[in-house]
Amino acid sequence: MKKEKKIKKKHYNNLSTGLINITHHGYAFVHIDEFQNDIFIPKNKTNRALKGDLVKIRFYCNRKGIKMKGEVLEIIKRKTKKFIGVLKLNVRYNDKYGIVSNNNIHVDILVPIQKLKKYHNNDKVLVQIVSWPKKFQNPLGKIVKVFGVSGEYKTEIFSLLEEYGISYEFSKKMENEAKQIFSKSILDINFRKDMRNVNTFTIDPLDAKDFDDALSIRKLNDDTWEIGVHISDVSYYIKEGSLLDQEAYLRATSIYFVGKVIPMLPKILSNDLCSLQPKKDKLSFSYIFHMNSQGKILKNWFGKTIIRSNRKFTYDEVQYIIEQKKGDYYEDIYTLFLFSKILIQNRLKNGSIYLDKMEVKFDLDQKNNPISLHLEKNNDAHRLIEEFMLLTNRKISEFVSLNFNEKPSNKLYIYRVHEKPDFQKIFFLKKIIEPLGYFLDLKNLKTSINHLLKEIKGKPEQNMIENLILRTMSKAKYSTKNIGHYGLSFIYYTHFTSPIRRYSDIIAHRLLYHYLTNNKEYKLNTTDFYEKQSLHCSSKERLAIDVERTFLKYIQVKYIKKFIGEEFYGVITGFTDWSVYIDLLLFQTEGMIRLRDIKEDSYVLNSNSYSIIGKKKRKVYRLGDKIKVKLIDVNIEKKQIGLHWMNNV
Repeated sequence: MKKEKKIKKKHYNNLSTGLINITHHGYAFVHIDEFQNDIFIPKNKTNRALKGDLVKIRFYCNRKGIKMKGEVLEIIKRKTKKFIGVLKLNVRYNDKYGIVSNNNIHVDILVPIQKLKKYHNNDKVLVQIVSWPKKFQNPLGKIVKVFGVSGEYKTEIFSLLEEYGISYEFSKKMENEAKQIFSKSILDINFRKDMRNVNTFTIDPLDAKDFDDALSIRKLNDDTWEIGVHISDVSYYIKEGSLLDQEAYLRATSIYFVGKVIPMLPKILSNDLCSLQPKKDKLSFSYIFHMNSQGKILKNWFGKTIIRSNRKFTYDEVQYIIEQKKGDYYEDIYTLFLFSKILIQNRLKNGSIYLDKMEVKFDLDQKNNPISLHLEKNNDAHRLIEEFMLLTNRKISEFVSLNFNEKPSNKLYIYRVHEKPDFQKIFFLKKIIEPLGYFLDLKNLKTSINHLLKEIKGKPEQNMIENLILRTMSKAKYSTKNIGHYGLSFIYYTHFTSPIRRYSDIIAHRLLYHYLTNNKEYKLNTTDFYEKQSLHCSSKERLAIDVERTFLKYIQVKYIKKFIGEEFYGVITGFTDWSVYIDLLLFQTEGMIRLRDIKEDSYVLNSNSYSIIGKKKRKVYRLGDKIKVKLIDVNIEKKQIGLHWMNNV
């Protein structure tokens, strides 16, 4: 004992700072760069710190230097003092305080009862921590904003936007600037190629209002067609440095919720002036090329145009025309469809990964409650548009990046880049799919992944394996440093085709226009400037994906609530020491079962984490196994689905 005390004393003077991660149970971990393992902080030593705070700690390690333990001495900087939670007036603390419960921190926030007269039980609120007296186990706070009743559509959208720090309103100044642009919009056609007499149309989802892109086609002779990909000329209207430009840059992307869009630009621009609506003259930035019947591009042209879309199509309408071989503009649409098939074949031959995931779509009633669900997969109409947009993005980046002799031009541009996948993640994928009877050839990875994607089509484990493949892949991002796009197998690639909803595309438009015209009005900035913009666009894109997924999970959980008590088939997608995660096949969403609640045996996690094994009967369940479950509980606030394990032996 004496020896141990000496060791503790000797090593307890180690001081450091780091970000604290506190579990829901109250104990915590602090990561310090020089150590492989995090410092463990016991529940009674967190000293009123909250998850994400920058803290000063004192720590010691045992003789082997492996297990390190510490205590929080000081909170250097709070990550935030504001939290979104649900007000509970039916659960009181000492009859003096109402409780605001938050999923992200380990303690409830107390608000004095006398300050809660105008609020209601189950309100979703923004609460600010005012103080945390030493004698209190919980911080004290005040309510700053009310979003509405927890679980309601509007409440969940606006609380999410607040939580992620996303702007959803435009100031009066910005709206006025948008109105001025709209009222002064005289079509500048002097230097534009006039394409108004060519058959042109848009193809979009049924509920789309912002039409970024249109296609035109005309036959030049027996073996040559002129095809135009026309993209809304947003950069003509949004001048760099203007108030709207600054706001568009801050947002960097439109956000698409189920039933609602938070646009990057005011609606008068995104849904009207810039949108390529039918029967109206519209300004566009176009890629026009000649293509022969073998799908070979004979000639390229890039520049500003004026177009007049003949008609707006939905994907379903175009799919019907392709399948039935009749309808409006049938010959034009079918020719584009045949060319898109050639483009796909060429892309796959070149090593492109062909991941064609199902999307969960919901129909909402008038109160925005989900009433039905369907799984939507890309059809020929989707692929037609996708291939021509991919081609345009590739050809534009090649045009900027290469001289006529195919040697690098070293011109500054914004690229969409995608790194090679992490080998450890690929190896993890290989280990998981092998017990299910699938194989991955690490030497010919892309070909092998495409073969795997074909093999799993229609199988119960399809969604799980597709998600695993996605997780092995690096995240695509924007950069001025071109490293190519691994997933698409393109050496040069950019984003040019959606400037109404992506700021990265506006940057790409401005740079291309500068190179096409040697435009003296638009001076190139430094590489560092564009790299900073690229990083910002990448960061905002990831944020938008996170917030969209979180809201989709809320809709899924709300929808599934009506099926409590019913039985469904699911696929095992993950394990922890205490739980099993199940992908419900009918809903394409994940639920959870605690290991201790499985009655058929006592199951424990295998050391490799890919399976569980029963102690008595030695039955093994692996990732990808199909099982039967009953839906027993739904928590909309936590977005969790509780399941009961039916006897699967």
